[in-house]
Amino acid sequence: MSVLAANSQILSREIYQRYQQQHLWNNGSCLFSPKNSGYFGSDWKDRKWKNKIVRSREWRVQALWPDLSRPSAIEMEPINDSDHLDQILARARQLSQPIIIDWMAAWCRKCIYLKPKLEKLAAEFDTKIKFYYVDVNKVPQALVKRGNISKMPTIQLWKDGEMKEEVIGGHKAWLVTEEVRQMIKKFV
Repeated sequence: MSVLAANSQILSREIYQRYQQQHLWNNGSCLFSPKNSGYFGSDWKDRKWKNKIVRSREWRVQALWPDLSRPSAIEMEPINDSDHLDQILARARQLSQPIIIDWMAAWCRKCIYLKPKLEKLAAEFDTKIKFYYVDVNKVPQALVKRGNISKMPTIQLWKDGEMKEEVIGGHKAWLVTEEVRQMIKKFV
């Protein structure tokens, strides 16, 4: 039986009713048939069919929701002055872990666009490296001179108490994040 429908909901309802009559749904490696309020499913594991009942709500959630056990972004911590930077570098040296410092300004458009992308990158390297940022207009100029900052945004990798490598981000944010990712992979 063929169905012509202007509304996709009518077509979906017709297809659902046809499959419900057949009591067999094929979804890749799983076969589902309606049973009570959920679906009765069989999974192919270890070369055997294993039966299980999957509620329709759980089935939709498992199919559409990403893994939420890991954060998608980690907020970067601010550095306020030179003493705070010294404490952070001492802690990183104890852990023998590099840190990333994003030198930015609140008025800089590219800095604003880059910050959320760096926070996503921080979630990617969550246990290996820690991300910080410095707003150059809110800190003493001695800290800015210590970082040897001339352009913004500047992303620096510090290891063993000294700056090892930097990326000056005057171009597109996705290119900057890719360069930062490569820089991290060198030192981690």
